[in-house]
Amino acid sequence: MATMNAPAPRPFSALLHAQRVWDTELPDFDPATAPPAPLPLFHAWFADAVAAGQPEPHAMTLATADADGLPDVRTLLLHGADERGFHFASHATSAKGHQLADRPYAALGFYWPSLGRQVRVRGPVTRCTPAESHADLHARSTGALAAALTGAQSGVVESVAALHRAADAAWERAQAEPDAEAPTWTRYVVEPAEAEFFQGDARRRHIRLRYRRTVAGTAPDTASGSRTGPQAGGWTRELLWP
Repeated sequence: MATMNAPAPRPFSALLHAQRVWDTELPDFDPATAPPAPLPLFHAWFADAVAAGQPEPHAMTLATADADGLPDVRTLLLHGADERGFHFASHATSAKGHQLADRPYAALGFYWPSLGRQVRVRGPVTRCTPAESHADLHARSTGALAAALTGAQSGVVESVAALHRAADAAWERAQAEPDAEAPTWTRYVVEPAEAEFFQGDARRRHIRLRYRRTVAGTAPDTASGSRTGPQAGGWTRELLWP
């Protein structure tokens, strides 16, 4: 019986350039209708992403810098967004924890391709109280607790078998002790100094609306043609070229 040869894999460059972006109808965004502060707009866009069926809309990238100022980035989950800022959690002893201790400033990125939208946030980072960090961990699943109890995050593990043994033991402990302590688990808050909302457009007429926190006085609001400042929520809005 004759056998058929499998087709040769496509060169990476051909595969890459064959990909398409936003093969769907994208929503309109009029920046003149945006609220004076970024949090209500983030809440609205997040709800839109959920309604559009965007997988894992709470996934975000977190960028930090190490002690030498070199950038680092990873993907993790948003744990909250309120007037204090954007919340996430990790071990204080992890790589990101050490970086935030040395340089308590970070950037976040959200991407919702089903709507052609991105949100970028930058600002100082503060640690929540131990009670808040404990509550954060125990509001999540058994799996999340087990992961927090497994090994030393970002540390070197000698083998996959060792990882599995530690993970299995952590699962058993998480099930038997649902209120178990993970002392290094820490909830962090990024207080936005800047927040940018990007709405993609099929003709590349992308809308970029940036909010910058104002400290004193007033500044022109180029998104609406008015002026804004602390009396209008403490934010300046600016349209950016795409």
